[in-house]
Amino acid sequence: MYRSEFSPFLEFSREEWAHLRLSTPLPLSEADLSRIHSINERISLEEVAQIYLPLSRLLNLYVSGTQQLYKITQAFLGSIVHQVPYIIGIAGSVAVGKSTTARIIQALLSRWPNHPKVDLVTTDGFLYPNRVLEERGLMKRKGFPESYDVRSLIRFLMEVKSGAPEVRVPVYSHLVYDIVPGEYQVIRRPDILIVEGLNVLQTPRDGNPNHVPRIYVSDFFDFSIYVHAEEALIERWYVERFHLLRHTAFRNPQSYFHRYAGLTEEEAEQTALGIWREINGPNLRENIYPTWPRARLILEKGPNHAVQRVWLRKL
Repeated sequence: MYRSEFSPFLEFSREEWAHLRLSTPLPLSEADLSRIHSINERISLEEVAQIYLPLSRLLNLYVSGTQQLYKITQAFLGSIVHQVPYIIGIAGSVAVGKSTTARIIQALLSRWPNHPKVDLVTTDGFLYPNRVLEERGLMKRKGFPESYDVRSLIRFLMEVKSGAPEVRVPVYSHLVYDIVPGEYQVIRRPDILIVEGLNVLQTPRDGNPNHVPRIYVSDFFDFSIYVHAEEALIERWYVERFHLLRHTAFRNPQSYFHRYAGLTEEEAEQTALGIWREINGPNLRENIYPTWPRARLILEKGPNHAVQRVWLRKL
């Protein structure tokens, strides 16, 4: 992260950022929050009030400004210009809490009166099916850029930004660890679309033209967020989550990871650390973390999952 007076970001402490909430009311209850947060993430209404309410206020101002631009364009052209969804991209590592962040933002933004329809899509639906990954020798690279059908993802975003009345997204099941054949999430012109995924801020690398087109996924974002924490923290959170899943979802016989349910505590610890060090850690270092400078806003988390600093890009 930049730590100088010449940073392209404005840096806020937790207290400074919380002050920007002003009089924005808190529309979520403890019951709402219990349905939103991920299995091992400890998040409180205080966190929502201090971090996510100011963020929802900022995003509401951005969305309102964009909606006003559509009205200005209509007046200039003297004809109807159909408003298209405002797209927010959210990036970050496995186990950093970006899914919870996305769901909280969705819940808060949907309560603002000028954009009540807020949809959320994860890029998991654009992973290649397991059979394709196995054919290409990529099962241990799942989550890396080459494991995604990026062209289909970009086609989806192009259709959304073109105002298509209905766009379909393949459904991914974390239970079976694969795309569900014939199942789709249907997006029908929401006011706001949140797109959450590991590599949504990544750009193609030189000498790697085969699987990534010249258009970037982030080209379609109106606003982007990167959820950051130190790697040692994320590794710990991943291992904690693995232990919790071993006692919950992995016990389901239909789970792809059912074989891990019978591990001892020590075996589970070593297995989780092995997966992190072989797959998730390298993906974070090589592909995900280098994209943070492209975000419009960065949420920097501390040891207890709470956001301790916020970085907002200067206009």
